[in-house]
Amino acid sequence: MKTLLADDHPLMREGVRQVLSQLEPLVEIVDAHDYPSLFAQTVLHADLDLALVDLNMPGFVGMQGITQYRHRFPDIPLVVLSASESPHDIRGALEAGALGYIPKATSTAAMLAALRQVLAGNPFIPAGLGDSYVDLHTLAPAGFVGLQHCGLTARQLEVARLLAQGCANKAIAGMLAMSEGTVKVHIAAIFRAFGVTNRTEAVLAIQRQAHVP
Repeated sequence: MKTLLADDHPLMREGVRQVLSQLEPLVEIVDAHDYPSLFAQTVLHADLDLALVDLNMPGFVGMQGITQYRHRFPDIPLVVLSASESPHDIRGALEAGALGYIPKATSTAAMLAALRQVLAGNPFIPAGLGDSYVDLHTLAPAGFVGLQHCGLTARQLEVARLLAQGCANKAIAGMLAMSEGTVKVHIAAIFRAFGVTNRTEAVLAIQRQAHVP
């Protein structure tokens, strides 16, 4: 497994590196120290399985870096690792397209569990958000009846359901027994059906439509 670890503090990277070594027997870690190096390393390492990114690094302000990364690299699961435990920051990162948010105060065991959850294709949302954040994976399959009028095929509806749950292409392919190339074709059709250009917009559109009576 190859993970990109982006943090502007070398000591923090070293500590997280020790945690990641427990994730799998053979974990290859690529370092980045700011947003420009994060983008550059992602281009150099197209086979990344995960990007673990500090929220506040040089190069972008606020959530701009997360938004830009998800726009350019939508197929790479991104998890935010931040000293901030503000519900506002957590919601902002998840709405920007992060598949998980791990406070730096999290224990090693909890961090490993969160990363395994994301790698399995499920978003990780820390406790404490309450009802102020709509958890996308609570979207019931029955609600997807409302999507049928959008012109999607039965297979595309299945992909749309998993897409709305925050699953990466690799996870969707595994769960539906299809190639990642086929998943990309279906997702492109979903984008066209909803008139959107990225995964975040697609998830929001699917969520809205799925609750239409």
